[in-house]
Amino acid sequence: MQVFKTLSEWRVFEKEIKELNKSIGFVPTMGALHQGHLSLVDCSKKNTDITVVSIYVNPTQFNNQNDLSNYPMPIERDLQMLEERGVDFVFLPEYELLYSDNYRYRVLENSVSSELCGAHRPGHFDGVLSVVMKLFNIIRPHKAFFGKKDYQQYLLISEMVSAFFMDIEVVPCEIIRESDGLAMSSRNRLLLEHHRKIAPAFCKELASNKKCCEIISSLSEQGFEVDYIEERHGRRFGAVTLGSVRLIDNVKI
Repeated sequence: MQVFKTLSEWRVFEKEIKELNKSIGFVPTMGALHQGHLSLVDCSKKNTDITVVSIYVNPTQFNNQNDLSNYPMPIERDLQMLEERGVDFVFLPEYELLYSDNYRYRVLENSVSSELCGAHRPGHFDGVLSVVMKLFNIIRPHKAFFGKKDYQQYLLISEMVSAFFMDIEVVPCEIIRESDGLAMSSRNRLLLEHHRKIAPAFCKELASNKKCCEIISSLSEQGFEVDYIEERHGRRFGAVTLGSVRLIDNVKI
């Protein structure tokens, strides 16, 4: 497994890959990897010749600085997991490379990005779309793999690729869940023990036949702080907070 941090390093690797006429699959992550991330790696390895994973905790998508400072970053563990999974390349960029303009230029979307998580996290999707655009332009993959847990993110990235005529196939991958149903997330490890015990009620309520207002009431009674439970795009979306940890999930209607 090759680890690189600069654009010039990658261009050497990329030239060799192109000369061999190999397809590139890309999995962008913010690290703190779990089986959900590894399922994206598996999907890339199954559908492309070369798999590239990026690890970068992107500051421009955090509207809460405490959330950013508390985000887990076990880089050595992450690299070991990726090597064991057979990843070919790992990109570890620095802020100065991705944001040499200090975020003066950015990608904006003025419809889907303002609903659901966007309504509660102003500027979040500006940061997401901007960093993904930059990573796509660096790696230049044939296919990019995203989990459906962040379905709004997947939808926005897929539409961005289409809007800007980018020759990349954005591949959605199924949500990977814990044995008790909780959607796997890097944030799960930050849950306090008593919050982790009640966390599975979130997905159970979301998948129930109850109305959205009834789910909000039920989760609130169980100790969740509910940001929203809404139905859009043929799915039911939810975001809640337990203690200081924000969780999101969605189910197909």
